Amino acid sequence: FTRRMLSSLSFLLCCRGSMEAINYVATPIKNFGKESIRLVKRCTKPDRREFNKIAIRTGGGFVVMGFIGFFVKLIFIPINNIIVGG
Repeated sequence: FTRRMLSSLSFLLCCRGSMEAINYVATPIKNFGKESIRLVKRCTKPDRREFNKIAIRTGGGFVVMGFIGFFVKLIFIPINNIIVGG
């Protein structure tokens, strides 16, 4: 919680009725729950073709990032040895 949220919450708890304070906290949580349930109901499980396409592209991304990391390391090892003087 930020300082502003805590001060507004404490203001609600002290100055207003306790039911209003509970509603102030509970309403956003309830709305988040409703929207989350609606999202999960709209989601569909991918079919085999779509899953294979996603898996292949993800694997390809891992391979590409691995090669980029390998070549960056390969380039910086000699540069580091020159700088350190080893």
